[in-house]
Amino acid sequence: MARDVSDSTPVASRDELVAWLASGCKPASEFRLGTEHEKILFYRKDLSPVPYDGRPERNQGGVRALLEGMAESTGWDRIEDAGALIGLFDPVNGGAISLEPGGQFELSGAPLDSIHQTAEELDSHLEITKTIASRHDIACLGLGMSPKWELAQTPVMPKSRYRIMTSYMPKVGSRGLDMMYRTATVQANLDFASEADMVRKLRVSIALQPLATALFANSPFTDGRPNGRLSERSEIWRDTDNQRAGMLPFVFEDGMGFERFVDYALEVPMYFVKRGDAYHDVAGKDFRDLLAGRLTEMPGETATLSDWANHLSTIFPEVRLKKYLEMRGADVGSRDHILALPALFVGLFYDASSLDAAWDLVKSWTAEQRQALRDEVPRRALQASIAGRSLRDIGQQVLGIAREGLRRRRRLDKQGRDETMFLAPLEERVASGRVEAQRWLDLYASVWGEKVDPVFSAAEL
Repeated sequence: MARDVSDSTPVASRDELVAWLASGCKPASEFRLGTEHEKILFYRKDLSPVPYDGRPERNQGGVRALLEGMAESTGWDRIEDAGALIGLFDPVNGGAISLEPGGQFELSGAPLDSIHQTAEELDSHLEITKTIASRHDIACLGLGMSPKWELAQTPVMPKSRYRIMTSYMPKVGSRGLDMMYRTATVQANLDFASEADMVRKLRVSIALQPLATALFANSPFTDGRPNGRLSERSEIWRDTDNQRAGMLPFVFEDGMGFERFVDYALEVPMYFVKRGDAYHDVAGKDFRDLLAGRLTEMPGETATLSDWANHLSTIFPEVRLKKYLEMRGADVGSRDHILALPALFVGLFYDASSLDAAWDLVKSWTAEQRQALRDEVPRRALQASIAGRSLRDIGQQVLGIAREGLRRRRRLDKQGRDETMFLAPLEERVASGRVEAQRWLDLYASVWGEKVDPVFSAAEL
């Protein structure tokens, strides 16, 4: 999430929480897409991580200097936390720049009409970022996990919510700090028209999220060597905090709707409550106690809409429901890799025939089959299987469905090209059966001489 929400509107009942989610419904003519991606920062000279304040002894700026340069270049509003610049917000279009816990540099894109517009937004962002970063010898890495530095070597950003999460994560899983500090993702956000439309899209996207993980697998190195998987980022999520992550089997049960998701979210413990600029540590506590005004850590305080929005931002299933749906299964990668994720899901979701075809493909899969696939895919990617079919085979079918959906959508660029062009990287991967992580591993074992350092230049964004 780019920034915590500030909306002091009181909320007194479960029904109001349900209504907040339902307010995301909009006619198909108003559907938009948003793309978020995180980049791992490093110093070119010695391939070391970039601290917030840089390395003054070497006259090198850090994350703060990069943000200050971006603020000057874009004119976007500053987002600060206890006096530290931690992000920027575009007051015109709604995009934002933010920091993940280990300094991963994130663009949360504005809601746009087409992937052509997303490409323009991404290219502009990368150009500005490279220009400013180069002044400090900083570059951006497009991998799903930092390939070289140990957790203890990874910088810590000055964000209050992350201090609370850092303290809580080791209590609920073994990989939470790796998730926070060492991983990077690309995410696509899409709209729904009604409760029924939301349910259909949520079911399809959860069932197909392991396919997204496979197609975008791009994190094969940890601590300077192969980690034995193709998406270590995805593997990390299997033991981060299983109370707030996973494949949400209840979504496929009868009666699924906004109310059922609210009930699930209310079962997830809170991290914090924000009042003004202060973050109050309530990690492990029940949102229902805040709703009822009986949270012992904050006597007399009751819930607001910002509390609810911020709480939802701390729930991490494979697909997250807010006022839109967030696809969360993919590692970040190259420019074309980033643009392929929204292309895949826009092609499936924003054409009724494609959505029906995608549902027909996955509707017979059981919860046990979906979970087994999720567990297998970090290691095997497109060689994983479900219901007797490999993900490579399923991927060919899904990409065909998405291609037709994009073709029928008919969003054209100035050269008259539709959005199907953005599926090309994925079509190449299913044709060969090999994903980016396998390409890096081949290079590591051959021309790189079993060294990971060359991946910094090979995967630079």
